[in-house]
Amino acid sequence: IFYDYSIILYLRINIYKNTLFDQMVINVCGRAPLNTKIVGGVDAAPGTWPWQASLQTSGHFCGGSLINNLWVLTAAHCFPTTDTTGFTVFLGRQDQAGSNPNEQSRTISRIVCHPDYSGTTNDNDICLLELSSAVTFTDYIAPVCLAAPNSTFNSGIINWVTGWGTTSFGGSAADILQEVDLPIVGNRECNCSYGLITNNMICAGLSAGGKDSCQGDSGGPLVGKQGLQWVQSGVVSFGQGCALPNIPGVYARVSEYQAWINGIITTNQPGFVDFRSAGINSDSVKKRIHQSLDKIGVPLLLSDKPICTLIKLDQGFFYMTTSCFKRPSIPHPGGFPPFT
Repeated sequence: IFYDYSIILYLRINIYKNTLFDQMVINVCGRAPLNTKIVGGVDAAPGTWPWQASLQTSGHFCGGSLINNLWVLTAAHCFPTTDTTGFTVFLGRQDQAGSNPNEQSRTISRIVCHPDYSGTTNDNDICLLELSSAVTFTDYIAPVCLAAPNSTFNSGIINWVTGWGTTSFGGSAADILQEVDLPIVGNRECNCSYGLITNNMICAGLSAGGKDSCQGDSGGPLVGKQGLQWVQSGVVSFGQGCALPNIPGVYARVSEYQAWINGIITTNQPGFVDFRSAGINSDSVKKRIHQSLDKIGVPLLLSDKPICTLIKLDQGFFYMTTSCFKRPSIPHPGGFPPFT
């Protein structure tokens, strides 16, 4: 029996190097040494979100997130074409109108959007951008961790979304990177507002409205903190208006795409982390029964469908709020370049 020990040694060294790099990515990803925030604000301080990317042609049109030194994650609806001409990715950027001493920029060498993306249903709204050359990690530029399969983002836990989008629907885009903290909304409840929510989506928003992602934030990250690491749960996808009551924003659910992402990025793969959240996963029960009782204890509602808001009127009558009826999902508007 003949063994070529040089090949075996080469393979062992490369397996070790790849394993070591994978571990290094997991150790590096999601670290933001300049982020000392407990709750979200308005303007984000420099270095607070070091994975945030600004995608530009003749100005900013979408966001993205750095997931290793060569790849950016964004939304498929930001790229109706795979032609890379004219696109620039800015990392370490804080101010769209001022100087950015910590910035690095790259052109795009390849655009790979999910093959099953649907512009009609907004399903699989996720895309990968390969940069023209690797970036150097600093306190202001670093990759985010990605949620691994089976991660749990239970209703009510706080995530943060960032971007340079408009601060009101149809308003002007922000110059300074914006941040906002939002609670996760279960898919069943979210489906009350849209009727098209799939397992590939995750929702976040306040029932009272007032905080949300908006036009120009598309493709940007929705992240949650676990220990010392920030983990990306979603990619800004679509919504009806911005920050309206009882209408959360919808994001591509990152944990559904590890196999697809690793199928594209075969070396120096991103760091995937199991995210575990406290509370109750309101979507884990396949059949949910809700009972509302009137004053004498008679069941008024018994359903296995998503539970929407009921308002009690006089004489024991109830009506269902209009926000619970199905309505078409409305992607963020724009042509190409897609100012979404």
